[in-house]
Amino acid sequence: MTDPVFFAPSRRYTAGEVANLTGAQLVDSGQSLISIEALAPANEGGQDALVFVDGKRNFALMQSLKAAAVLCPAEFAGKAPAGIAVLVHPRPQQAFALVGRLLFPQAATPGPMTGETGISPHAHIDPSAHVETGAIVEAGAVIGPRVSVGGGTVIAPHAVIGHSCQIGRDGYIGPGTSVQYALIGNRVIIHGGARIGQDGFGFVGGAKGPERVPQIGRVIIQDDVEIGSNTTVDRGAMSDTIIGQGTKIDNLVQIAHNVRIGRNCIIAGLSGISGSVVVGDNVTMGGGVGLADHLTIGTGAKLAARSGFMSNVPAGEIWGGYPAQPMAEAMREIAMLRKLARTRKQGDGNG
Repeated sequence: MTDPVFFAPSRRYTAGEVANLTGAQLVDSGQSLISIEALAPANEGGQDALVFVDGKRNFALMQSLKAAAVLCPAEFAGKAPAGIAVLVHPRPQQAFALVGRLLFPQAATPGPMTGETGISPHAHIDPSAHVETGAIVEAGAVIGPRVSVGGGTVIAPHAVIGHSCQIGRDGYIGPGTSVQYALIGNRVIIHGGARIGQDGFGFVGGAKGPERVPQIGRVIIQDDVEIGSNTTVDRGAMSDTIIGQGTKIDNLVQIAHNVRIGRNCIIAGLSGISGSVVVGDNVTMGGGVGLADHLTIGTGAKLAARSGFMSNVPAGEIWGGYPAQPMAEAMREIAMLRKLARTRKQGDGNG
């Protein structure tokens, strides 16, 4: 059995074309016609592959490269083996990603899983729904009453779109995803198994135990957002849950009711954001971050992985630990604990 080729290059690119597209400087103009039709990590490479090398710890990879071309910073340029086209760029990884999107466009944006075009005869679409020309609705998908789906958007198999939801153009709703009580912008990607718009975790103590508080808000997802597989975004209780333009959310993230996330944030997998948290623009959260309810995370803050937050984080600061605190303080505490442990161990040994 031969291995299937899931991602074929759109076409060949020359080193000269890559330089023009990315703004990189081709060190030897005589190598402008070197052909590129693959991407690879620098430690593997390949005859027709483009690789990138960045960061001091990867400098040693330059001398053993086996590739058609390499994107690297200027200080690395003289270390590449002969015959490899050297493309100097201040941000090699960013340039590499741009080339990747051009070389493998089908990997950059999800497409139909079944290869269908238009509306599948095996999808269920309510007569009152409006699906624009150019949208794709695959087999098994369910689109409820008064739903609006923009042109160029793909609704994958067995996705369910609840009544009155609006989904913009050129987006993707993955297989098995459910969307309800939601307004979704253009170019939004929601991967398989995500749950958007279910009721938030709202209960109040009653005579017979916890009693439900009705959740009557919505979810608003702005343009160019990406949401990973099996992530959940609860609708608001009274106000809306909002995810700002350009924000990227990993797999298995919990976003509770009334949360407001700013623009261009990065939220890594297994993070949990409790109700009514406000997150500013350009915030980065490492994997497994936990936020208590009603916190405010300032614009540009960076939250270290596996940290637990009980306090607000000022704009631009780096925090970590459990409970989280400014990173410099957290590192001092860790250093002191290690020193104390070594002192205790030495004392026990002398005894």
